[in-house]
Amino acid sequence: MRALSVVIITFNEERNIERCLLSVEAIADDIVVVDSFSTDKTKEICLRHGARFVEHKFEGHIEQKNFAITQAKYPFILSLDADEALDDTLIKSIQEAKSLDEVDGYTMNRLTNYCGQWIKHSGWYPDRKLRLWDSRKGHWTGINPHDCYELIDANAKTAHLKGDILHYSYYTIEDHYRQVEYFTNIAAKAYFEKGKKASVVKLIFNPALKFISSYIFKLGFLDGSNGWRIARISAYATYLKYKKLKAYWQ
Repeated sequence: MRALSVVIITFNEERNIERCLLSVEAIADDIVVVDSFSTDKTKEICLRHGARFVEHKFEGHIEQKNFAITQAKYPFILSLDADEALDDTLIKSIQEAKSLDEVDGYTMNRLTNYCGQWIKHSGWYPDRKLRLWDSRKGHWTGINPHDCYELIDANAKTAHLKGDILHYSYYTIEDHYRQVEYFTNIAAKAYFEKGKKASVVKLIFNPALKFISSYIFKLGFLDGSNGWRIARISAYATYLKYKKLKAYWQ
């Protein structure tokens, strides 16, 4: 039976963190929360539930998650965000995975709750994530704020687990717009640092393509009015990212 560390990064997550911690109690042999100096009750809640609480300056989502790996007691790690939790089926699947040594990484689906509705289309589901892995065989990569875990060992074996990560993303539409503003700031800066530029074509056509992809090709219309909102705000986020990127070059 492999011992499992659950690793979570936080900043002012008092609204979400308790639900996340409760969902991993049955499977975790170690829970470590890496926090970027929250000013709310995040620390109090984490300590009350027995998590180890480590404070560390935030230098980026990818950087923070790679640091968090180094704080885990065990190399077999489940990585979650504070606004995520495991459903009962996934908990059972992870319990079974702990008894197997031949698989190095496990993917799982993520189901997002948007303003009280579970979104089954719009490109938001199944949203497969590699979140359970042997940390000696990979690392976090990507372009901030969009991180992804990559197994770099050529011989690493992966499998898919039944069940869902339940993602409580946005409680209100205003939450969505705030996140768009925050994420596009980070993304535009990251693109600029990599030498990427925003052409007129990207400013005009990429948002339109994003809307069409989300609402039509990825069946967002089946998610009702929230499918329309998601497609529209996603298109706006694409436009805003390139607009901010263009400003860096002026």
